[in-house]
Amino acid sequence: MNNHSGHDMTAHGGARPGGLSVSENGYALELDSTVFPAGVRTVTFRVTGPDGRPVTEFTPEHEKKLHFIAVRRDTTGFQHVHPVMDGQGTWSVGLTLEPGDWRFFADIHPVGHSAAMTLGIDASVAGPYDPRPIPGGSRSAHVGEYTVTLDGELLPGTASDLTLTVSRNGRPVTDLQPYLGAYGHLVALRVGDLGYLHVHPDGEPGDGVTEPGPGITFMAAAPSGGVYRLFLDFRHEDVVRTAGFTVRTTATAPGPDAASGHTGHHGGHAHH
Repeated sequence: MNNHSGHDMTAHGGARPGGLSVSENGYALELDSTVFPAGVRTVTFRVTGPDGRPVTEFTPEHEKKLHFIAVRRDTTGFQHVHPVMDGQGTWSVGLTLEPGDWRFFADIHPVGHSAAMTLGIDASVAGPYDPRPIPGGSRSAHVGEYTVTLDGELLPGTASDLTLTVSRNGRPVTDLQPYLGAYGHLVALRVGDLGYLHVHPDGEPGDGVTEPGPGITFMAAAPSGGVYRLFLDFRHEDVVRTAGFTVRTTATAPGPDAASGHTGHHGGHAHH
């Protein structure tokens, strides 16, 4: 995720997750509506500043002024999109929404504020709700012809490397395309409260060191023991695809089944 700094630390030494509050440091996330019918819907919102007015100036993080993440409370339906802002500070974006309770995140760095932040807000989508269990499985996730394999452990209070390796039809992918200033973008959410973890990419395209696959490495620390959902966006042949994993960690040390990928209904998707 974004290369943030200045986040509070937990007692275990890991960065506190973001997105648990609708407001922070005087900034607030305001939706025009928090109730939606199911289907492809346009969501409109604003970020207001300490003066109560919509913020219109943002410092880009990973090539975008605002990253918008939508996920249903059961961690299905993950979408990472980039809204468009009008001159008055109102953002608009299209989302595909299934019935249920959702969490929306705005990842921002307002101009004049010392650091980036993640604000979160709940929304409800009308219709029969069919909640799904948190997926388990293996360390590999399948996205069409692609397989993504997870190596490394997510540790509480300790930054560690997570490497995701991409192959296609059994062959390593060595020509990944840059996406948001990196060869991959990783979002991690804590199951239970959907706390939003700040994950740092290791290297960037064009630095003379970072290879365009097959491995993509990130630095991450869990704020606590628990279960986490990881979503990797990667771009290949001009299409962005998303692979999902479930990672389990304890407050001491990871067990032998610390991480598991998922290949079922929650599996990856492709979008242009």
